[in-house]
Parts: sequence; structure tokens; C-alpha cells
Amino acid sequence: MFPFAFTLPGRAGLCLVLLLHLMAGLNVHTSAHLQRMPDSADTTTLPGLTAPVTVVRDARGIPYITASNELDLVFAQGFMTASDRLWQMDLLRRTGAGELAEIFGAQALDEDRLHRTYGFRQVCEATFAQMDATERQYLEAYAAGVNAYLAQCDEQRLPRECRLLRYRPRPWQPTDTLLIGKVFAESLSTTWPVDLAAAAMAQADPKAYAQLMQASSRIPEVIVVGRDKPSPASPPKNHAGGASGALLSPDLLAGADRWLTAQQRALARVGLYAEELAASNNWVVSGKRTTTGKPILANDPHLEPSAPGIWYMVNLAVPEYRVAGVTAPGIPGVLIGHNEHIAWGCTNLDPDVQDLFRETFHQTRPRLYQTPQGWREAEVRVETIPVRRMPGAPDVETVSHEVLVTRHGPVLLEDKGQRLALRWTALDVTPNETRCYRRLGRARNWTEFCRAIADYGGATQNFIYADVEGNIGYYGAGRIPRRKSGNGRFPIPGHTDAHEWTGLIPFDELPHVFNPPAGLIVTANNRVVGHSYPYFLTTHWSPPYRARRIYDLLTAQPKVSVADCLRIQDDIVALGALDFVRLVLEIAAKDPEGSQDAEWQATLRLFRDWDGAMTPESRAAALAMELANALRRQLLTAKFGTPPANRTLRSRQATRADWRRAIFGGPELTHILATQPADWLPEGTATYGQLLRRSHQIARQQLAAELGADPANWTWGRWKPMTFPHPLAAAPLIGRPFQLPPLPQRGGGYFIVATPNVGEAVSMRFVADVSQWDASRMGLPLGQSGDPGSPHWADQLESWKSCTPAVFPFSPTAIGKAARQKFTLQPPASAVHRP
Repeated sequence: MFPFAFTLPGRAGLCLVLLLHLMAGLNVHTSAHLQRMPDSADTTTLPGLTAPVTVVRDARGIPYITASNELDLVFAQGFMTASDRLWQMDLLRRTGAGELAEIFGAQALDEDRLHRTYGFRQVCEATFAQMDATERQYLEAYAAGVNAYLAQCDEQRLPRECRLLRYRPRPWQPTDTLLIGKVFAESLSTTWPVDLAAAAMAQADPKAYAQLMQASSRIPEVIVVGRDKPSPASPPKNHAGGASGALLSPDLLAGADRWLTAQQRALARVGLYAEELAASNNWVVSGKRTTTGKPILANDPHLEPSAPGIWYMVNLAVPEYRVAGVTAPGIPGVLIGHNEHIAWGCTNLDPDVQDLFRETFHQTRPRLYQTPQGWREAEVRVETIPVRRMPGAPDVETVSHEVLVTRHGPVLLEDKGQRLALRWTALDVTPNETRCYRRLGRARNWTEFCRAIADYGGATQNFIYADVEGNIGYYGAGRIPRRKSGNGRFPIPGHTDAHEWTGLIPFDELPHVFNPPAGLIVTANNRVVGHSYPYFLTTHWSPPYRARRIYDLLTAQPKVSVADCLRIQDDIVALGALDFVRLVLEIAAKDPEGSQDAEWQATLRLFRDWDGAMTPESRAAALAMELANALRRQLLTAKFGTPPANRTLRSRQATRADWRRAIFGGPELTHILATQPADWLPEGTATYGQLLRRSHQIARQQLAAELGADPANWTWGRWKPMTFPHPLAAAPLIGRPFQLPPLPQRGGGYFIVATPNVGEAVSMRFVADVSQWDASRMGLPLGQSGDPGSPHWADQLESWKSCTPAVFPFSPTAIGKAARQKFTLQPPASAVHRP
């Protein structure tokens, strides 16, 4: 649903749409600048450069930028990225800064309030102020390049979205780049909702919650660091609402749902919403296990599909180094890729880096809160948020938003005297965080790689590594807190120091391994450390379904090739679903009453014949997923009640995400089915066979409501079609250029149906051939351009669907052969080269 600008009722809204249609000049499909195909003689003079920069574009529109110094290089990167993705860049920074209502109106106000509460803008400004001169110059040069492009844009050359919404982006600031990093951190490290869900579940039924915490996966884990020694899970010492024992009110939980709804909308719009924080696969294989005799490294991040996608491909070169890969629009350098010596990839480690502190405020002096040293006055920050009055009209009004900040962080939730403040590593000032990717671009070996990621300050990542000398490695890099006591699983009291953070896990003690004897490293957001690892990371890892499937496929090959890695990236067998179906069949075989249910027996026959492949045509896949969903909902409701949002919010909001699912996932569901505890059966249900049959009826009703009454149409491809939404695509008339047709779903990304190929959420694919960089492959779901009138808007879609990303040329010779355009960005004649 189009959520913002065009929501006026009746004819008034339609007339406004038509008026905007005419005013924006929609007959112009793209700007002349982007449509023109420069030849080798084309030269553009740009103030801010100190020496000429050569830019080549290949058949996919990827820029290959060569400069004589690093500052000119990032200037040109900013210029070229803005030429392809300016509106996306503006949308990303507005998301982080809390400035969406200025262009979208009041319906984006909650999103702005949330991000103003976080205070990302203040954190980024403080971070930039503390950076050393080199880092500041780097970000300033990138910003100058973006602004050099923006300065060339008259009204008709602005992005189509800006013309439709009738505004001109403000000049890019260095802190805008840092803001985008915070949006990534929000996407990949928001765990406070899980803390609230855990507290609510423990509050409702302490014994049932403890049973879930003791459940383990029936699919073997794939451990990267350490080993699993006997370590029986012990139930939390305090179940009833956390260490303080205070109960969470329904209204407070409903307030949390309001924030989470705003967060999901904001992140999904920019392609950064990660369902249940499960995102990405990577692996690296040493040369002794490959057909080339050198390592092969593969990476495919999984994020919300969007048009355009979140990644931007680039090749960057100065005399000292050349680096190629992807970055996010608005961020200089390369985030995932390779240089002449090393390759690296990332998946989300997802440690618990957020705690909610229950602050005690004074009853009569509402700005004072209790600390071990006595009462302290909270900081009060008043945010002024501009809100567009009418769709398509630039006039705004202002809304004030007050934020209370304690020693732990901003007060996020409040109800009837309860105030929860958020402690989060992303709200710390970290002046070295941009240095990581600058150093990665020039790193030549494991030592220099480690030195680079020691500065990494974003959401903690599983970095994998390979180099031309044949070495491979892994490092879980990021800022992970150490706690004086406990693990922050529930909201904790803030008036004492008993649960304070005592620092970070030292970099040298973060999980890492170099040249493991197995010659193979796999991560997929699963548990990567054994019980022998001495530090707490999290209690909520993703199940090992994807990691185990990848590991088994790799080890089944005597020698692994690039083609093998691409096939594995395309694999769609769901180990979790197969395990679930086996348990269902076992229970059904001992349920004589089920033999009289013809529809149930038909589903069981489908399950018996199913190989676990999540193909678009599979009916078994759709039935297994819907059955598991119905079963989980019944069990959650029976033990923990309905979600707070469903109890307290209006019916139109009752479909919001239930964060209890992050605690009750596939391993927990199969644990219940395998052990069949009688006290988990809903009231009126005598056996698990009866529970499954009732869940099956609910599943069929749901499938019929979504896909029609004919079971032949209940296929996985139709159950959840793949879409690539643009924020304006659903707007009447004007949204048509941004629309892409839906595709049948293939593969799955969450709960029991997680497969290596997660379907629409595959945001990029990369396979690095260390033996021959020019044979490495990389591709996007759509294309390089954010302009639907560009030939590079969706020219990679077919190769993405078939999991055949194109070769990504790296060497000057290969780039020369691939060149389709070549032009020069040059400084004014009076410019002086930077020292």
C-alpha cells in the first residue's frame, strides 16, 4: 500500500495526482544527463577536483573510477553515485535523521519521532567532530562530489521522485554518510523488542518460557570458533518481568508496537528491513579444497527487497591500490568485495548490543531520576520536526517532540510511571569507524585486514577473509558490551550499577580463526561460537538450517569450484521444513482419528513425497509453512496469550509483527513436537495429533482466503510472490514507472523454510575467485540505476533470477575490454593538486 503522499479522499485526491502529474513533466522519462551516452572525448569540469579522474562504465552501467589520489577518488565516487542514486541517498539520510515527514507528511511522523528519540543526528555530529583530519577530509571529499552533481541539476535533471514530491535535496554533509551507517545499525542490531517479548513471555508463564530457552536445534550446528562442551541451559533466575520483577503493562507493550511499526515501515522503504534479523550467507574455502588451488569466497546478504536495491557496485583505483565490490549509496569506499590481495564478505553476527534500563523517576519532580549517587536531572532534548501540510505541496508546519535522556540513553517507552531507557552501542561516539573500509581497500594480508576491522563500529559482522597467498580466516568484528552481571535479556533496573556495561569485549578476544584445519568456514547468522567461548554474545541465534545445508553441500564436493558456489547460493532445500514434516508424519502415524480426515490425509501424502525443495510449484511447501504458522500461533496464544498489540490496538493494526516469534522459532517448535509436553496443549485439545489436525484446518482456511478455494492453486510461488517495491510505486497514475511485476517465490528466508537461496531477500551475490580476480562474479537483483527510465534500472533481474551473476572485471585490461563509455572528470584549470 502506498503509505504517504496521495491519501486525500475522492476526487480531490485524484485531481491533485493529475495536477502533480502535469507539473512534474512526467513525459520526460529520465534526465538528459543520464540518458546521454558519452564517448571517450567527453569531459566534465568539476570544481573540487585537483587532478583529472577517468570514469568507465560497462554494459551494466557500473562505474570504474581511476584517480591519482584518494580524495579525488572519493569525490568522483560521490559524484557518480549521486548521478545514479541521488533520491535513494536522500531517503536514507532522511530516515536516519528523522526528516521523512517533511516530504511525506504526517503519516511519517512516528518514524521521525522514533529516529529523533534515538538521536542519530547528534551522535553523528559528535562523531564527526572527534574524527582526525584525515577521516574528516575523506568524508568531506565524498560530500563535495555529491554536491558537485547536485549543483548541475536544474529542476528537470533532479530525480523523478524529487520532481513528483516537489522538493530539492539539501546539500550533502559528511555527517549524512554517518547517518546511513546508523540506519544499517538499526536494521541489523535492534534487539530491544526481543527483550520486551522475553519479559512478557516470562511474565505470562515462567515455566514455559524456561522450556523454550532450553530448546536446541535438531539440525546440527556449524561452529566456527571453539567447541561445544556440555553446557546445559539453566532457566533465568528471575522470570517475572526481568531482574526488577516489575510487570510490563499492556499499554507499554502497545507503545513498543507503535515504535516497531514505524521502524518496520522506515526500514522496508529503504531496503533494510531484516525479518527477525536473519540476514545473509557467506563462506570461504581454502585452496586445498578448490579446483583452482586458491581460495574461493562467497557472500550473499539478505535484506528487504526494494527498487532500487540497497547495494551499488563500483571499482575504485588509485596508484596505491584497486578495490571493487559493493557499497551503499551515500557511503564511500567498498563494504564487501576485494582488492588485488584479499577478498572479504560479511553476514550479521547479531549479538545483544541493546539493553532496556528501567529508570526510577521522582514522583513530584518528573525530570529527576535515581542513580547510585542520588537524584540526577535527565537531559531534555526538544526536537522540531517539519511536517508537510499537503501532499505535493512544499509548505510545512512544525511539531515538537520531547526526548528525555538518562545516563543510559534516551527514554524509549513510558506508561504510568514506567520509563525504559535504551543503552545501545550505536549511540556511542566512535570517531574511527569510517577508517575500517579505507584500510580494507588497501589491506594486503591477514594482519592488515585485522588492523582495518579493529576500527569497525557498525552492526557486528561475521567477516570472512581470503588472500592470494592461500590463507583464509574469520573474524566476528564489532562493539559488543560486557555486563557487570546478567545478560540484558529482560529490562533491568537503572537505579543501581549492578547491571552496568563494564566495557567492550577486547578486539583480540572477539571470535576469530585463521586457516582452520578443515579448510572451510561457513556463517549464516547461526551460532558461530561453541559453549567454550568465554563471553556472552546472544541467546537468540538464527537456526542452523542455512549454515548446515551450505556446509553439507560444500563438503560433499571433492573439490569446490566457482560454479559449485553459485549452485549453492541457488539451493532451495529447507532442512528446517523437512525436520518439521518428519515430526508431523510421526505424530500423524500414531493418531488413528486422523485417518478419517480426507483433507489431512491428502496433505500427509504430499509431505511424504516432498524433498524439501521450496519450488514455486510446490504445494507441500506452502502447506508446511502455513501449518507451522498456525501451530505456532496456537501454542503461543495458549501459553502466553495474544500479542499485546492485538489486545490493545485497533483492528487495522492487529497484523503487526509478533516479536515473540524471534524466541519461538523453528527449533523451539520442533522441540515441542518432539517432546510433546502435555502442559503445552491448548485447552480442549487432548493430543498432539488433534492439535495438528486443528492447525491444518486453520492453515487451509488461511490458504483459501489468500489463494482461493482450489487447493491446486496453493503453491509456494503464489503464497508469497516476490516483489521489489518502490516508495511511490503504488501511487495512482504516477507510480506506474516504478512498478515491477511480481515473480513466483523460489526459496525461503525465515522460520522453518530458510534455504540458502532466500528468494526475494537476496540483495546481492558475490563469488570471489582468488586465483583470477577477473573471473569473480557479482550481481544485483535489479540494476545500478535508481531511475526507472534508465536501461540499468532492472537489467540484472534475469541473471539474478537464474543465480548467474555476471563476471565483474577487475584488472585494467579486463575493464578496457568491458568498457562501453569512457569520460573524464577534470578540475578547473586553476586547481592545485592536493599534497
